[in-house]
Amino acid sequence: MFKTIIAIVLTTVVVLIIMAVVDKTTSKIVSSTPTSSQASVSDSLQVTITGEVNHTGTYLLALNSTLSDLLDAAGGATSNADAKAYDVSVVLENKETFYIAPIYDNGNTCAVTPISKVCINSADKTALMSVSAFSSTVAQAIVSYREDKGAYKRLEDLKNVSGIGNATFEKCKNYVTLTD
Repeated sequence: MFKTIIAIVLTTVVVLIIMAVVDKTTSKIVSSTPTSSQASVSDSLQVTITGEVNHTGTYLLALNSTLSDLLDAAGGATSNADAKAYDVSVVLENKETFYIAPIYDNGNTCAVTPISKVCINSADKTALMSVSAFSSTVAQAIVSYREDKGAYKRLEDLKNVSGIGNATFEKCKNYVTLTD
C-alpha cells in the first residue's frame, strides 16, 4: 500500500514537471478582454507582437482594434522602441504580426548613438541602398511598390515587395522607419 502511494505521488510530480515544461515552450496567447462562453473566435483577432514591447506574444483582441490596443495588451513599448517605426493608428487584421524596432542596438549595452535608419516612405533608391540588406534592384522595388500601392503602414509590408522575404526582412527591420 505504501509503495502504491509513493508511486502515485512520484507520477504526479513527473506529470506536473512535464506540464510546466510544455507550458513554457508553447506559444503564449493572452486575451486582453474577458471572454464569455458565448463569444466565438470570429469575434476577435489573434495578433502577434515582438520586439521592443514589455510582453511579446500573441494576443486576442476585439475586432477593429488598433496597434495602440495591441501595445496596451502587451504592456506598452519599451523605452528603446523607435516610435518612427510603427503607427499606433493602424487597424489590426487577424493573424498579423508586428515588430517594434529598437532605437539603439540591443547588442551594445552602453549604446548612446541611435541606429542609423532610412525611411521607407520617403527615401529614394540611393538612400535605401545604404541599408546593407537592400540591393539596387530591391531598393528600386521598394520605391516602385510605394508609388503603386501608397505608403507603407507597417514594417512587415516590406515582405510584399518583390525580392524581400523573411530573411531579408530580418536583416533590415532595425534599419528602416515609416516616418522621418
